[in-house]
Amino acid sequence: MLVAALSLVSCSKDEGPSGGALSGDAASRVYVAPGQKDEFYSFVSGGFSGQLAVYGIPSGRLFRVIPVFSVDPEKGWGFTEETKPMLNTSHGFVPWDDAHHPDMSQTSGVADGKWVFINGNNTPRIARIDLTDFRTKEILEIPNSAGNHSSPFSTENSEYVVSGTRFSVPIPQEDISITQYSEKFRGALTFVKVDKTSGQMDIDFQLLVPGFDYDLARAGKGPSHDWMFMSCYNTEQANTMKEINASQNDKDFIIAINWKKCAELAAQGKGTMMNVDYAHNVYNDATHSATSTIKKQIRILTTADIKGALYYMPTPKSPHGCDVDPSGELIVGGGKLATVIPVMSFSKMLKAIESGKFDKEIDGIPVLNYKDCLAGEVVRPGLGPLHTEFDGKGYAYTSMFVSSEIVKWSLKDFKVVDRVPTYYSIGHLNIPGGNSTKPWGKYVIAYNKITKDRYLPTGPELTQSAQLFDISGDKMKLLLDFPTIGEPHYAVACPADLIMKNSRKMYQLKENKHPHATLKEADTKVVRSGNEVHVYMTSIRSHFSPDNIEGVKVGDKVYWHVTNLEQDWDVPHGFAVIGANNSELLIMPGETCTMLWEPKRAGVFPFYCTDFCSALHQEMQGYVRVSNGGSGQVSWNKK
Repeated sequence: MLVAALSLVSCSKDEGPSGGALSGDAASRVYVAPGQKDEFYSFVSGGFSGQLAVYGIPSGRLFRVIPVFSVDPEKGWGFTEETKPMLNTSHGFVPWDDAHHPDMSQTSGVADGKWVFINGNNTPRIARIDLTDFRTKEILEIPNSAGNHSSPFSTENSEYVVSGTRFSVPIPQEDISITQYSEKFRGALTFVKVDKTSGQMDIDFQLLVPGFDYDLARAGKGPSHDWMFMSCYNTEQANTMKEINASQNDKDFIIAINWKKCAELAAQGKGTMMNVDYAHNVYNDATHSATSTIKKQIRILTTADIKGALYYMPTPKSPHGCDVDPSGELIVGGGKLATVIPVMSFSKMLKAIESGKFDKEIDGIPVLNYKDCLAGEVVRPGLGPLHTEFDGKGYAYTSMFVSSEIVKWSLKDFKVVDRVPTYYSIGHLNIPGGNSTKPWGKYVIAYNKITKDRYLPTGPELTQSAQLFDISGDKMKLLLDFPTIGEPHYAVACPADLIMKNSRKMYQLKENKHPHATLKEADTKVVRSGNEVHVYMTSIRSHFSPDNIEGVKVGDKVYWHVTNLEQDWDVPHGFAVIGANNSELLIMPGETCTMLWEPKRAGVFPFYCTDFCSALHQEMQGYVRVSNGGSGQVSWNKK
């Protein structure tokens, strides 16, 4: 049925005047004049590119791709000696991942523009991106997890970001038959503590729960501040043909977690310490270098350790999205196969818990009664409800994957008040601040999986897309389509002023503590240590120093430590040398970066600046001589 419906929507080419077609003034409403700036930053997951893209809203202009989990030769990410440790894991160097859900740090439930967190889905990791310089500063591996999909979702003051496993696995891992799924496989919900000042993360505790598939989550707000809500499916505990076998139950669950109570118990030493290996990678702004540490233990809490802190709320059917409205009272499930959108009431949930009236228990977790927790249902919403965002004006917007539309409904009476088509197969959607207590409800952006007939064809693979809708009036109006990188999943957005005021323009040379930094040309040098040659080089418009080097031998390992001496905004320098089995260096003003080069033949080889930096950029070049044998006595020219 899903495939048939998808085929229908994918083949629809007509866009009638009432079906989301561009209105006459759409172009003017997304036009940002030359020299003017967009109103919002939007941070969009790059999906299987492993990166995070930064767009301006309403123009849809792409400003930057921030490398996170995947190597990026443009910026040298994962290729320079300084950044290689960022991609270390307990499995070794992992240069790729599948990034799904950015979430911005919050203060009192409002986006504060400090950091964006995002998950690595395949090799479970959470990254933190610093919004002063748009760089990934920390990557934390999540042990006992597999398919880090329900991640990373911030609590109201970013006390924690939370990670839930999509695939339950044996915990601890062991060599057992997959047919033992229901007896041996468990889910892990990980609470990562975030330092309020530095943003630094580490695992505080992990909950072991029944072996379901944990999918998406949101933290409570206001009255529900102490709680986290997370959808889960496959309550049948199927381990094969899940599209059939994990869709048997009419209802699965949203698990309600009193995270504050769990944190208090963890702080009291409840639970047990489990031996695990997980990587904690941190980039240091002073040394311009990353370090990777393999940590060895985490605290495990079982349901027996935290009685009264976990409850299951039945939710139809195969729930995906799990979203909390700005008041913190309503919890919205997005059942992929459900015919309604269920809206649960936090206050009713508390009353049900207080009454002690439960349908049953699963592994010590009480299952509440569906109707006892229900605030209401959105009836006939469309097909395939997934995700819900809020405009702060009393309305919710739910993406409908199968019927390819956004449905607007009232939080007061749960009636549908508007719907618009998307092109096609919308997944996530985003309203700036739409997951917070203070949405900036001016636009909603749809993130679509399929774009047949929307753009110039590019062979078998077509771009995914975003679509911008005006939601300032009663009816949603399509304003703009724009393509995205990778596969866009979720996105977060906030007013540009929150971030612009703190944007870093350069790295101060006087603060550069890189162990191989060269802070003035007079100190440039070349040093041999065995078969290692270290070139301490500077770059400034428009030359390198030194730019003639001799004494390197075939088989040497040459480390080019290049410091950009510029102290001016937007003047990076690049560095590349022929035959490097590596990427370029792209060095920001005041920064030091290192490339490893292993010459394999004798000769004289040029190097040059790869980033056009001045009128004499072409002259910014040099030579290195490589010899077979010889003394290896290095020499260089000084300026």
